[in-house]
Amino acid sequence: MASDSSVTWLTQEAFDRRTAELEQLTGEGRLEIAKKIELAREEGDLKENGGYHAAKEEQGKMEARIRVLTELLRHATVGETPESHGVVEPGTVITAKILGDPSTFLLGSREIVGDSDLDVYSEGSPLGTAIIGLKVGDSTAYTAPNGKQITVEIVSVETYIP
Repeated sequence: MASDSSVTWLTQEAFDRRTAELEQLTGEGRLEIAKKIELAREEGDLKENGGYHAAKEEQGKMEARIRVLTELLRHATVGETPESHGVVEPGTVITAKILGDPSTFLLGSREIVGDSDLDVYSEGSPLGTAIIGLKVGDSTAYTAPNGKQITVEIVSVETYIP
């Protein structure tokens, strides 16, 4: 894995899912929003046209998602789910005691898990950078963005199974 923080590890399934979403948004999605804007524009005065403003806001959100997906896919490293060897690395599911409370999460990108309820922490987050490379039984502490010192103990490291 490159040290560039803009590189994101994705499974092939997650990469394909996000590629399909991008294709839908840049094709059908743009056509649909253009039609909504045109229909709302035909209703008259744009200053007080709620449908027009809602469609323009929806267009802005869609274009932002297109930019996010384009960057994600451009910089993605695609591969198989890494097999766990008891070491914290991107793409593994970690169970850790954080401030004494057990927490289970995937270390990687939210895009990997899709609609799953599994919590996800980026490997570039304060927690992620603190635990990368740790083994089961290792402990560390890191400073949260609010300045609070957070203790973490790695309980288990498992292979992520989509």
